[in-house]
Amino acid sequence: MNPTAADARTPLLKLDAISKDFGGVRALRSVQFDVLPGEVLCLAGENGCGKSTLIKIINGVYQPEAGAQMLMDGESILGLDPAKARDLGIQVIWQDLALFPEMTVAENIAFEQNLGGWPRLVDYGRMKQAARRILERLGVTLDLGRSVRALSIAQRQIVAIARALVRDARLVFMDEPTASLSHAETGALLEIVRRLSADGIAVVFVSHRLAEVLEVCTRVTVLRDGQYVGTFPTQGMTQTCLTELMTGRTFDYAVRAADRPAAPVVLEVRGLSRGREYRDIALSICRGEILGITGRLGAGRTELALSLFGMTRPRAGSIHMEGREIALRSNRDAIRAGIAYVSEDRLQLGLVQPQSIGDNTVAAVLDRLLDAARLISARRRGALIDDWIGQLAVKIGQPDDAVSTLSGGNQQRIVLAKWLATNPKLLILDSPTVGVDVGARAGIFAIIHNLAAQGMAILLISDEIPEVFFNADRILHMRDGRIAGEYVPGKTTMEHIERDVHA
Repeated sequence: MNPTAADARTPLLKLDAISKDFGGVRALRSVQFDVLPGEVLCLAGENGCGKSTLIKIINGVYQPEAGAQMLMDGESILGLDPAKARDLGIQVIWQDLALFPEMTVAENIAFEQNLGGWPRLVDYGRMKQAARRILERLGVTLDLGRSVRALSIAQRQIVAIARALVRDARLVFMDEPTASLSHAETGALLEIVRRLSADGIAVVFVSHRLAEVLEVCTRVTVLRDGQYVGTFPTQGMTQTCLTELMTGRTFDYAVRAADRPAAPVVLEVRGLSRGREYRDIALSICRGEILGITGRLGAGRTELALSLFGMTRPRAGSIHMEGREIALRSNRDAIRAGIAYVSEDRLQLGLVQPQSIGDNTVAAVLDRLLDAARLISARRRGALIDDWIGQLAVKIGQPDDAVSTLSGGNQQRIVLAKWLATNPKLLILDSPTVGVDVGARAGIFAIIHNLAAQGMAILLISDEIPEVFFNADRILHMRDGRIAGEYVPGKTTMEHIERDVHA
């Protein structure tokens, strides 16, 4: 597929020869980039390819190396800082949204109206009026007096978008806006993106969900290893083609073998219920099997996983490990029973971001590292860290570096290492590829397949149906807290499962 021919319109933003070095490491190498007025453009690439660095240059956080050209409306904008970028109409909505949780919807949307100038009383009426006007423009309704803390993730996304529009945004960058949204919520957000485009506001969409990219964007600019690969029309583009452009590799998508030899049952759940969260759940997972669970957000998948890991207690039913009923009063009970759980919230629940890679790796097995004096053995600690970093091929600088310095894919490998160090019989993976790029996803699933081949039972939870379809032996569909269907990839189609899930 050839890059698009130059558009007849003058670009709203045009960059050329953009390079950026960090301590001798070149993050960007002579990258070019342009956005047309009112278009929806995708900026695509694996984690670590330079997307965030490029956005921070456009937003004035970083300055490019000498020789760069940056034009907006045909005029040079070199020497930007964040305030100047906002004045030009450039807004960035980062994945963490950067909202004030204790403030109201109106205060979050319109707070910048009270910044700068002489100290004065806050005009709350004016703030509400401005917030209401922007929300009407987006075609949505929110309680302006409600605390942002009480909102859903989808509603917080709307607040962040509305805040960008208060400053007369002309170009909005959205960083992984749908990563935590359900199918329905994603559809509503994409409709807002189309509305912004129709109003003449250009949107740069950054997402690892390639189906959404191809649905909402007209062009896609691809970066790989800090270099410009090209800008391509999305019309006629497939997810497979885009994946290959991003990674430079070809991926083999095939279902796992449908017929498996009989194996001992590791986990069996009978009639498990917990109020409205989930009801009458019955399932089993055999040694070496990957059981997938999918369904819409709110179907009860995570709630079930938390009970299987001892974080919450079911009100009825029983849990059996290797034929023996167990009572899970805490996660410590679950770990002793041979259960490990990788949470969907890697940043908040999976890792301690300020701590080192090494500390995060051994966090769940500190008791196994004690010497005769009941102190942590540096030798045992170092050997365990080196072993798991080597086994999972984690790309790091030094084990003492903060885990926050790693890419999303490598952070997820550290989470896996932390729990695999406990030698589990059952590994529960709750949305293990959230915020992980397509190339890193393939590496993570290769690890998962290898663990299953070694006999580990794996419960794979994901709202991305292709993930469970191509990586699970069986799939359960949860709806409204119940098991609504069971499928075997290879004996049914992915389209059949998608119809049932989104019906």
